[in-house]
Amino acid sequence: MNLKNTCTVCALGVLGVMAQTAHADDNSTIKLGAGIDYTSGKYGTSTTTDITQVPVTLGYDVGDWSFKLDVPYIHVSGADNVIPGIGPVKNNNPKGRGKGKGNSAAPPPTTTAATSGSASGLGDITAAATYEAYSNKSANFGIDLTGKVKFGTADADKGLGTGKNDYSFAVDMYKGYGAWTVFGGVNYTWLGSSQYIRLNDVFGANVGASYKLDTHSSFGAYYDYREKASSTSFARNELTGYYSYKFASAWKAQAYVTKGFTDGSPDWGVGANMVYSF
Repeated sequence: MNLKNTCTVCALGVLGVMAQTAHADDNSTIKLGAGIDYTSGKYGTSTTTDITQVPVTLGYDVGDWSFKLDVPYIHVSGADNVIPGIGPVKNNNPKGRGKGKGNSAAPPPTTTAATSGSASGLGDITAAATYEAYSNKSANFGIDLTGKVKFGTADADKGLGTGKNDYSFAVDMYKGYGAWTVFGGVNYTWLGSSQYIRLNDVFGANVGASYKLDTHSSFGAYYDYREKASSTSFARNELTGYYSYKFASAWKAQAYVTKGFTDGSPDWGVGANMVYSF
């Protein structure tokens, strides 16, 4: 069994274990979600790259812990040196988009020059665990610690990912002021390198604020920064605004728009998701 099949089986196993554990614990909550995310940008190239992702998510909250599994389907159209989640990098894979996309019976071309094309398939499965390290309800202040693994399940020959695992750790804080909540955090990611794509480990940070309109709805915005992933890429700088609405007690929907300010980010993006809790 290859890595992609192994990771998929592991992900399905985690889904089953989380569901069984949740039903055994009356104080736990299961969250099932789905969404769509679309981004478009040139990333410093002459070609526009469009990326569409359709993730299915499973969350499990119990005590001070929250767990989340994300399994996305992805479609990419554009330059083969733009990798989803990474941005523009030097990609020497001879089977990139526009070079056979990894499924051609013919021998791969010898050139590694940048090309463009389209490809679809399973994206990178991610698993995350968050621990509420500190919480002061009266002060409306808290600190969360999160560890995340991005499994390299996306097909690297199609340019859907790097084909390698990434590992990250984040510290996030929030403080409430009436209807307002300010939040921010820092993170560090160990990016996996392949024989075709060499990447550096990166530091990231975010800061934002949200406003609670009523018991059902809120809106907010946050700014996200991440160091460039390689000597030939660019730092990521993005601003995202969102609106959330909770209805029918167990359902929550969110819509958002994103604007990128550097070649490490898409020019713009939109998305929406819905989560059911029980």
